[in-house]
Amino acid sequence: MRIDCGLCVIREWQTRDAEELISAANNRKIWLNLQDRFPHPYTDADASSWFSHLQTTSEPSQWAIEVDGVAAGGIGVDLGEDIFVKTGHFGYWLGEHFWGRGIMSVAVRIASQYCLNQYNLERLEAPVFSWNPASMRVLEKAGFVREAVLHKSAYKDGQLIDQVLYTLLRQREIRLSGLE
Repeated sequence: MRIDCGLCVIREWQTRDAEELISAANNRKIWLNLQDRFPHPYTDADASSWFSHLQTTSEPSQWAIEVDGVAAGGIGVDLGEDIFVKTGHFGYWLGEHFWGRGIMSVAVRIASQYCLNQYNLERLEAPVFSWNPASMRVLEKAGFVREAVLHKSAYKDGQLIDQVLYTLLRQREIRLSGLE
């Protein structure tokens, strides 16, 4: 998969991205906004483990975000199982050097639509820690809707934090009570 988004390219990870991955991912500010399965510090061993994991997937659902020829971040979806087979957990990150350029807004808009279509999903969920309003704006620009606040639902960096749940539905129906 390779999608040119204008400001970036979304493409499959390649082992030659290891050095750029480690450079971009080894940042506490990035780690603070992701699940703990994303390690900090981010080491050579972590990159090797990531590439090994990618080789075990039958169909890629995690991709690199390339900016100016550099693997600058990641984006993807964890596919639901069992009764959640039509739902994907959507996530992304970008190296700090690339923040504030509109890259992530474009990448999220395009990748989310790709995920809905490619995996026949009806719903994408993207929880955001309440201390990360920049990520909330990215999701809103991409068409995600704030659906709920999950109070004290995450424990990160020694703190209980609220998460704000954003969703994107394949087809969002707007119903006004009594006006259908």
